[in-house]
Amino acid sequence: MIKLDQFLKLIGIASTGGQAKLIILDGEVKVNGIVETRRGRKLFSGDQVTVEGQTFLVGDVINEY
Repeated sequence: MIKLDQFLKLIGIASTGGQAKLIILDGEVKVNGIVETRRGRKLFSGDQVTVEGQTFLVGDVINEY
């Protein structure tokens, strides 16, 4: 499990927690195809996060790190 804001930092979309928060609050992030505005949203293996036109599979990214 990882929180959405932490995930955005992990994949390099955001360099800080504050930047991640703004990206999320602006509605620029989808989780499993639905816009997500909660930065503390818990992500689990199998969830798909779409941001900046790219889709990331949570389990794949976490396993890389």
